[in-house]
Amino acid sequence: MLTKDHAEAIARKLKAVMVPGRKHDIAVIKFNGKTIAQFGIRRGSRRDQGHDYIPGQIHVTRQQAALLAQCTMSFEEWIAVMRQKGHVGT
Repeated sequence: MLTKDHAEAIARKLKAVMVPGRKHDIAVIKFNGKTIAQFGIRRGSRRDQGHDYIPGQIHVTRQQAALLAQCTMSFEEWIAVMRQKGHVGT
């Protein structure tokens, strides 16, 4: 399960710009000036609350999202995956 800590780590790794919201902060991920993904990070005090929707919103598998959170996958590797899937141009 991806937790709030994982979500924050992914946002940092992907150089997300944080946009405050009422119940969630929105992590907006841009590449070459274009938004390519975004996801919400719950503001609740429970750090163990699930954020399992994130992989779908950043266009990766659960395993790849876990690798991003654990610092095993780099921003550049994530961009390469986005290119393969057609979310980012060359």
